[in-house]
Order: sequence, then structure tokens, then C-alpha cells
Amino acid sequence: MKQALIDTDTLSYFFHKNSAVVEKLDKYLKEYGFINISVVTYYEVLNGLYFKDAKNQLVKFEQFVELNEILPLTDEIAKKSAEIYADLRKKGQTIGHNDTLIAGTAIVNDMTLVTNNTNHFGRIEGLEIDNWA
Repeated sequence: MKQALIDTDTLSYFFHKNSAVVEKLDKYLKEYGFINISVVTYYEVLNGLYFKDAKNQLVKFEQFVELNEILPLTDEIAKKSAEIYADLRKKGQTIGHNDTLIAGTAIVNDMTLVTNNTNHFGRIEGLEIDNWA
């Protein structure tokens, strides 16, 4: 199994105890010991928790993050993401900038993106996706 980048929706399913996602994430953790998320996913989750003023969930999320890996944005990821966005825009198939940055992170780091949003991410050439939900 190739290393994975866990998308925001899959992380949300995990925290809501979706049995399929929990099972696959547990299996992944047995092999790798930690998960990877993009700093964009970190931002999206924090944004939602701050908006809901979910202090308990925020503490749990931060504890979870400390045990795992947040991948930063780099100039290489920014360039790849811009290429992806431009290509999709030319085809009239744009997706959000956050999703484009997450996809760029997965491609540059040679990871499989684990997401339930196969409609958007399936449009991106060279992106390996897997759906644990």
C-alpha cells in the first residue's frame, strides 16, 4: 500500500466514527504508524471547529494532529496546483482552490489521495485516488 494523503471529508468521517473509514484507517496505521494530511485540510477542519465554537472537538483534533503529519505547502506544490487549476479551467471543469492544493500536495509527494469526493478529484490527471467511505 502506497502512503496516503487523507482528505478533509475522510478525516471528518473518521471523527464521526464511520465504520468503513475507521477500519481502513486502522489498517493503514498498522502499516505506517501515522497519517498524512495537507496543511489545507488542517486549515479546513480548524475553520469548521472554530466556527462551531467546538472547544472539546478542537482539543481532540489537535491531539490527533500531534500524532500525525501535516504536509506544508511548498513552491513545488503551488506550481503543480496552479497547473492543475489552469488545466481544469481550460476544460471548464474547475474545482475549488483548496481541493486543487490538496491534489497538488498528493501528486508532488507521490501519495494516494483518500477522499469521498471522487467527482472533483477524478478530473485531475495523474492523481491516484482511493475512497474509504
